[in-house]
Amino acid sequence: MSFSPTSTDRYLSILLALSQYPILSSRIRARMRRDLFERGIITLQAFETKVREMAIASQKQEGLRNPYNEEAAEIWETRVARMRDNLTDLLFSEHLPFAVFQKLVSDLLTEHGVSAQDLISSLNPELAPADVVFEHAMTIERMTAQERSRYEARLQESKVVLIRSMISDQLRYINIAKEWFTLADLAEIRRRKIGTGRIGGKAAGMLLAARVLHELADPALSACLKTPESFFVGSDEMYTLMSINNLVHWNDQKYKEEQEMRAEYPQIVSDFEAAVFPPDISEQLASMLDHIGHKPVIVRSSSLLEDNFGTSFAGKYDSIFVPNQASPQENLASLERAIARVYASTLNPTALLYRRSKGLLDYDERMAILVQEVQGERFGRYFLPHAAGVAFSRNIYRWTPQIRREDGFVRIVWGLGTRAVDRVGNDYPRLVALSHPLLRPSTEPKAIRRYSQQYVDLIDLEDNSFKSLPIHDVLDAHYPPLRYLAQLDEEGYFASLRSSIIDGDPKRLVLTFDELLSRTSFAEHMRAILHHLEASYHSPVDTEFTLNITHDRSGKPQVYITILQCRPQAHLTETAQIPWPVDLPRQDVILSTRFVVPQGYVEKVDYVVFVPPQAYFSLPSEQARRELRQAISRLNAALANESFIIVGPGRWGSSNSDLGVPIDYGDIYHTRALVELAGPASGAAPEPSLGTHFFQDLMEAQIYPLAVVLGDPQTIFRQEFFYDQLNRIGAWITLEEPLYECLRLIRVADYRPGAHLSIVMSDEKGQAIAYLVKDKKE
Repeated sequence: MSFSPTSTDRYLSILLALSQYPILSSRIRARMRRDLFERGIITLQAFETKVREMAIASQKQEGLRNPYNEEAAEIWETRVARMRDNLTDLLFSEHLPFAVFQKLVSDLLTEHGVSAQDLISSLNPELAPADVVFEHAMTIERMTAQERSRYEARLQESKVVLIRSMISDQLRYINIAKEWFTLADLAEIRRRKIGTGRIGGKAAGMLLAARVLHELADPALSACLKTPESFFVGSDEMYTLMSINNLVHWNDQKYKEEQEMRAEYPQIVSDFEAAVFPPDISEQLASMLDHIGHKPVIVRSSSLLEDNFGTSFAGKYDSIFVPNQASPQENLASLERAIARVYASTLNPTALLYRRSKGLLDYDERMAILVQEVQGERFGRYFLPHAAGVAFSRNIYRWTPQIRREDGFVRIVWGLGTRAVDRVGNDYPRLVALSHPLLRPSTEPKAIRRYSQQYVDLIDLEDNSFKSLPIHDVLDAHYPPLRYLAQLDEEGYFASLRSSIIDGDPKRLVLTFDELLSRTSFAEHMRAILHHLEASYHSPVDTEFTLNITHDRSGKPQVYITILQCRPQAHLTETAQIPWPVDLPRQDVILSTRFVVPQGYVEKVDYVVFVPPQAYFSLPSEQARRELRQAISRLNAALANESFIIVGPGRWGSSNSDLGVPIDYGDIYHTRALVELAGPASGAAPEPSLGTHFFQDLMEAQIYPLAVVLGDPQTIFRQEFFYDQLNRIGAWITLEEPLYECLRLIRVADYRPGAHLSIVMSDEKGQAIAYLVKDKKE
């Protein structure tokens, strides 16, 4: 399907095109009027009557009380001529396609002896409407090879202008995209775009990845790739919605204090959800839903800065599933409410604080919308893909030295991919090192079961809603791809399924994905996809994907991969290599861990923010934990010019405060490292957060994530440093007495005068050490 440009779009395009012909514009408009009269759109008499009415109305608007006597005849004639031109443009844009205007102009120019080549040479793509640029670029493509060679540079210029005006103005993206996108690709994007403005970063990355992978030389790999059906709402439409619903007054949120941002955000969401869409946009959205039918869709953010080099905005803006199972009117209302909610998320305090931390607060961050059909199939009353996840072309964290960084890794889940990218408190995805797909961080059966997926995200078609359900409420022996996703826990080992008959309790099923990794080409294909994308982007990348498993005629399993998103991978900047400290006195080591360690070095740490596990888990309510989060956020801001690390219990950034401190990136972005404590009475078992949105934030901010398993004989955690030193927090922020024991600020020099902390991390040794270093005298 295609979306016709609105009459407003056509009107603006006609005005811009006419501005290219300052002398001929009067003759062009005369031809336009002749066309209007000959097609029966309006008669000459009715047209001239309307022109006079408009001219008189304009006189009154300009303060003339007696239009017939207060204006000189020559001024009146000028006024009438301008109203005649305005009405010509308006009627033509309302009733005729832009192609008719283009042909009319072309015919007139030909009569004046202007050739197609002359037109191409005289056109300025930077100023011309997109329709004109497309037409001239296609004129070049239709030329013979000999003729076309003269205009290759002009064709390249036109493509760049179209990419910049329709897709993205980020230079690093344009430099890659111009080498891959064809004019046909750009025309297809335009065909699927609603409204004006760019389609934003998330859509841009998805489209570029699809184009790059379309050129794969390996036919077997090409055959397994799919592209989701996608549509785009241009970024200008956010401001249009805000203008007609009196929401523009919220635009100054980014300059307010954090507390005020957070207090006002619920009202912002409510105001946006109640907004009324312009009739022309509603009509096109309804047409899009009619084309899609009753398939579920997802409304995804695609802001202008999203998914770019160095600013992924991972998880900052909303993405909302729309089950799309009700009446057409209800489905449209749900879609519009979801789009409005995504618009509102541009004013989410977490997104605004992220922009502030990146120096992007003054950038006009408009939100485009990417609408995609949800990938998957029906199983009973539910709709979900066979698997989904996130894949990274570089494996930043290795749990054993034999894993090759350059082969990447995957976080994979059954169902919708939300549980792979969000750090949910009650679940674990399967982590896959693509160089050694079956190699796990732990081979203990109890650990494998404990760290397996427990819940599945899906769409309930009968309830018309998105749900998270225990896997055993959905999974059963009749699920077609079951043998590739699950195994039976045989109390000491895991047995693969060989039939649809499950002996014993179905709750013995554990999602291991071992058969998928050992019996299909998934790992091999994903490794090749990531290598190809990284080479084309000239940078490591990460992608979101879904997976479908079928069988060919011989019964051999076939996997089909749909790439939903692609962006440059966030990574820690390489630090100077320093020698591993040897012969360290044990009393100088403050902490040491061997749990999934990155490569890096942090020097001259003067403060440690410490949340004691026992005190945190003794907090009496969720409200008290929120107050602790706010205190951490204030302390983070107060310590902006200091070198500090944060140490505390459980999974920070989790959605479940029972398993860790429920902070956002905006609460801790000044820290140099985040050390999560786990073990008896200290928090949830550590989970490598590779690939989550929270992990992305830490990488971009150059914050090293570490985990310390208390009680592990290989772990060092110096209790007297963390518990026995003076709490310096009162010198930096005011803290209520009940929280004083829950948040400690330790000055390293209080423990060892004239010293600071250094942290050395080695992924080859699989160890990180924080130790005391004596300050050098200046």
